[in-house]
Amino acid sequence: MKTDSDYALSSGISVVVPVYNSQDCLDHLIARLEPVLRGLSSPFELILVNDGSRDKSWDVIERISKQHEWVRGINLMRNYGQHNTLLCGIRAARYELTVTIDDDLQNPPEEIPRMIEKLNQGYEVVYGTPEKEQHGIWRDMASVITKSVLKHAMGAETAGNVSAYRVFRTELRKGFVNYQSPFVSIDVLLTWASSKFTAVIVKHDARTVGVSNYTFKKLIIHALNMLTGFSTWPLKFASFIGFSFTLFGLGILGYVILRYLISGSTVTGFPFLASIIAIFSGAQLFALGIMGEYLSRMHHRMMERPTYAIKTTTGTEK
Repeated sequence: MKTDSDYALSSGISVVVPVYNSQDCLDHLIARLEPVLRGLSSPFELILVNDGSRDKSWDVIERISKQHEWVRGINLMRNYGQHNTLLCGIRAARYELTVTIDDDLQNPPEEIPRMIEKLNQGYEVVYGTPEKEQHGIWRDMASVITKSVLKHAMGAETAGNVSAYRVFRTELRKGFVNYQSPFVSIDVLLTWASSKFTAVIVKHDARTVGVSNYTFKKLIIHALNMLTGFSTWPLKFASFIGFSFTLFGLGILGYVILRYLISGSTVTGFPFLASIIAIFSGAQLFALGIMGEYLSRMHHRMMERPTYAIKTTTGTEK
């Protein structure tokens, strides 16, 4: 697989789509994408990255790439996750602009020209923020939590507008060209190369084929990965908890001494003592758990576990 250094970026559009168990969606995606991309009067390509699908998605990708010379396919060794898959496709992009879009057509491809128009107003990353998301209550709740966490990880107000529908300048990948970790957040990585973010409101259609593979559980895990993988906020929070309970302990000590000086008696009662011990023990274990999470990530990076591994590719090589 060729990398960023093997290609000189030329004017055009690269569309990157992560594929997971989507054999029934891909033909519909091609049918919607092709007229939009041809209408932009620029060279274009579609990169379909198969994230270890259990169905016949790769067979469909191979067929489509033979039928359309502008379609390329990358087959990963196993399932690595949506953001790892996107990173693989982004690194393979050949053109000046990169569009990331899901394969379920909930993000209408017809919105791409509007997003590119916004990008050309001096921005480097444009998100297509859904006017109204067509998800269930649990998925919506998980999205809110994820965006809240992302706000801390990115350190930008734009985090509230983040979505899987993005248009950005491909050269931004230079900011994370050497990134190698099993924990990936494309949105955080983009902030390493740019601060010129914005968003446009786009339609969000109901899914017509299949079911979403991004569950409430996966979104929460992704949020935790972002929080501990790209931010020191949990460590600061643990320090705050520790400092707060230190002040609380000093307050209790002052109360005990003051009571002894005034009345000559000490504070009695096993429940009071047990409660204080439980509170302090819980705070210590909480802080140790956070530090353990960071040590775990250091351990994974020291093992040099790959972000993804490519099995095969298909499509025209230029």
